Amino acid sequence: MQFDSFSDFIAMGGYGFYVWLSFGTCALILLGILVSSLNDTKRIMASVQQQAEREARIQQAKQEQQL
Repeated sequence: MQFDSFSDFIAMGGYGFYVWLSFGTCALILLGILVSSLNDTKRIMASVQQQAEREARIQQAKQEQQL
């Protein structure tokens, strides 16, 4: 499909509202998924770090008890 002007491109043959609304909705959903994934990754990495620190403290306490 070829458009004669930018306003024709925006209008999309009379379906511009629906086309741009669907693009906008899709972009918002993808952005939400990205933000959610980044937050989950941050939370999981912090949890893994805490678990590693706990295990190191337990290991150190066991070594001190053996002495």
